[in-house]
Amino acid sequence: MSEIDGNRRLAGRHMLVTGAASGIGKATAELFAQHGAKLALVDFNADGVKQVAKELGGVALPFDLSNTAEVEAMVEQAAAEMGGIDGVVNCAALGMAKPITEMDLELINKSIAINFLAPYLICKAALPHMRKAPSGTIVNIASGQGLLPNAPGNTIYAGTKGGLIAFSKNLAVEAAPNIRVNAVCPGVTNTPMASHLFDQYDDPSDAPFVQQYTLKRVAEPIELANSILFLSSDESSYITGSAVAVDGGRCFH
Repeated sequence: MSEIDGNRRLAGRHMLVTGAASGIGKATAELFAQHGAKLALVDFNADGVKQVAKELGGVALPFDLSNTAEVEAMVEQAAAEMGGIDGVVNCAALGMAKPITEMDLELINKSIAINFLAPYLICKAALPHMRKAPSGTIVNIASGQGLLPNAPGNTIYAGTKGGLIAFSKNLAVEAAPNIRVNAVCPGVTNTPMASHLFDQYDDPSDAPFVQQYTLKRVAEPIELANSILFLSSDESSYITGSAVAVDGGRCFH
């Protein structure tokens, strides 16, 4: 393999990435673009995802993933705009910390829709397109809280992320042998969604709960993006059905 090819591990690929306006999703989109992928970028933040798509030469698809009735149409648009789909990264998520007694049905349903049902429906709609390609990859971004829940007020978040892990493992069986499916389970990461956990500290790693992480620090989005790139590239060609903890050694799963 030439040096150029080695540095463009997704050349010729057509990748759909959700949550692409910020955080892990944005870092993943930027890294995928560096490695030659065509991109369809999805996010609720219309201005944000349009800006990222403009910078990366991708297609912007402003979309509210809680609108599950329109997910299939959104995926079809992505496939039409890119000329196919052979890779999916479901990164968008809704996270909050609330006791179970304070979770009303509307918030429960929205969490389930964004964190579990939308990834499910995106995969369902993308699979016919992916099966037209020689091979494909799906990476669902779950959470360390789906592997080892230990934070108060996270019943719905941990529940949906645990469900996403189980879904990914089962889909790996159903989509095989030409499509690989894996889940990435991040630890605490320096993103807008997590900023409320450590915004009172000059250094996010000074937050007391970070001491439960073996590496004693908060991850940066690019560290998660690198693991997603690995699972989306041929370098991970014999990995499927895995839940990969990228969590600084919190759960040792």
